[in-house]
Amino acid sequence: MSAVDRRTFVRLAGAAALAPLAVRPSSLEPGARSVPSITPRRWPGYRDALVVDALASPIQFNIPQGDLPLTAADLQNAPASGITAVNLTVGVVGATAPAPFESTVARIAAWEREVDAHPDVLRRVRGVADLEDAKASRLLGLIYGFQDGVPFEGQLDRIALFHGLGVRIVQLTYNDRNLLGDGALEPGEAGLSRFGHAAVARMNELGILVDLSHCGARTTVEAIRTSSRPVALTHTGCAALFSHPRNKDDATLRLTAEGGGVVGIYLMPFLNPSGPPTTDDVVRHLEHALQVCGEDHVGIGSDQGITPLRVDGAFSEQFAAVAARRQAMGIAAPREDTPPYVPELNVPRRMELLADRLAARGHPDRVIEKILGGNFVRLFGEVWR
Repeated sequence: MSAVDRRTFVRLAGAAALAPLAVRPSSLEPGARSVPSITPRRWPGYRDALVVDALASPIQFNIPQGDLPLTAADLQNAPASGITAVNLTVGVVGATAPAPFESTVARIAAWEREVDAHPDVLRRVRGVADLEDAKASRLLGLIYGFQDGVPFEGQLDRIALFHGLGVRIVQLTYNDRNLLGDGALEPGEAGLSRFGHAAVARMNELGILVDLSHCGARTTVEAIRTSSRPVALTHTGCAALFSHPRNKDDATLRLTAEGGGVVGIYLMPFLNPSGPPTTDDVVRHLEHALQVCGEDHVGIGSDQGITPLRVDGAFSEQFAAVAARRQAMGIAAPREDTPPYVPELNVPRRMELLADRLAARGHPDRVIEKILGGNFVRLFGEVWR
C-alpha cells in the first residue's frame, strides 16, 4: 500500500461509521427436473482439497443475524467448515447506498481488526500463496470482494486504492444500475458504460478479478469481451434449468468458460420455481454447468454464511424486514420471498456434503477437487498479481 493510500485508509476508517451490510459430461440429461436420490458416501478427499467458496462469509449476511465483532460460534464454525477461503463482501451495494466509499473503507477496517484479533482463525488472502498458507495452517482465508462498483463513485483512481486495501474481486454491478453498467433487474439492458469499460481495463492491469454475477445480460457479455483476463460468475445459476434474472443462459456460461473463466453455482432459491431449494437442485445446476462449460470452469459460490442461518425465534420478523428494505431499494429479485438457503445444507460443512453428493453421482475425484476450489484457485493465479 502506498503512503497516500495508507493515509487515506486510516483517515476514512477512523471517521466513517461502520456500514451494515453472493468435465466429463454427466449422466444427467439437459433440462432434467430432478436428480435421483442416491445414498451419499463420504468423499475421502475433502480434508486435503483446497476449498474455495466464491461468495460467503463467516457470519450470516443475507438475513443479518450478527455482525462484527465475530462471536465465539463464528470463530468455531470458520475452521470447522473445512473451507480454505471465501470471497468476502466488504463493499456496500445498491446505487442508493449512502456514503458508499467511506462506508466500504470502514467495513474493510473492521475486517482488518478481526484478522488481527484472530490470527489463529483468519488469514488475509492477497495472492495464491496466501491460499496455500491458509490451507496448510487450517485457517479461513478472507478474500476481500465487492458485489457492486458503487464504492468507486465514478473515480477510476479508487480502483487502485481499494486494490491497495486488499480487494481482489469486484462485481461490476448489483441488481440495479450504477455508473459501470446495468444490473440483472434493469429492464433497459444498456450494457457496460464508458466508465465500466475503463474500470474493467484498470482491474485487468491491477490484477482484480472481474465478477459479473449480478450483472445484466448485455453488461455481462460486453464485460467478458472487454476483459483481457478471464472473468468469473462467482455465484449464479443456470437459466436453462430455471429462468430467473440472476441465472445465466448457456451462451453466457459458455462464453465465460471459453475465456478461461469460472462459473460458481449458488445455494439460493433462484435454482427452482417454488419451495425451498434442495441439494438435488444444487447438483442439477452444477451438472448442467459441467455439461456446458467443462470440468475446468465450474465451482461453488454458496452466497451463504458459514455460521448456519437460524430459522427459529425472530427469523420471520428479520426476514420480513430485509425483504421490505430490499424492495424499497429496488434490488429485490424474484423468489426473494423464499428464505435464502438450502435447509439440508444449513451447516458449516456444506461444501463437504456437496462433495459427498457429487461422489455418489459418480464424478471422479479430480472433478470434485476442481469444483470445490481448484478451478477458482487456477483462475486467481491467472488474474491476481
